[in-house]
Amino acid sequence: MSEVAMSETGRGRRRSMIGTVISVKMDKTAVVSVERRRPHPLYRKIVRTTKHYKAHDPRNEAVLGDVVRIEETRPISKDKHWRIAATLTRGNVAEVQPNEISVPVEAVRVIPAPVAEADASPAAAVPEGDAEPSGPDIAAEATAAEAEEATETEEGKDA
Repeated sequence: MSEVAMSETGRGRRRSMIGTVISVKMDKTAVVSVERRRPHPLYRKIVRTTKHYKAHDPRNEAVLGDVVRIEETRPISKDKHWRIAATLTRGNVAEVQPNEISVPVEAVRVIPAPVAEADASPAAAVPEGDAEPSGPDIAAEATAAEAEEATETEEGKDA
């Protein structure tokens, strides 16, 4: 036998799995998400389970979204017992978080939170007949009415 075959047989059988890189924020470590599908023991429905493994990446070559094959290895740290054996597909996941993308101010609509009746104190409650209208629609109408009055008074001064 050749030396390569001997060293390979000397190691014994090592488990390997295929997963997707979901984090590369640690030095020389990548978090790989491995999905497993199996039938439920009682109901026989296919159940999908996902588990995250920390894999050793000595040259920090892994990129978000890479599909990699990880192999079992000796314990490298407390949580790291796997290493990246091969990169099968390079990922192309954007590094920009959604909150970092600028959104035009015109596109943002602020909707006021509804006030629950339980929040208002009973002493502050006003009978329906004496209640004055309030709210954003009334405030907008009042502002529009004030603007019309201002233009009428300016026209009156010019005449």
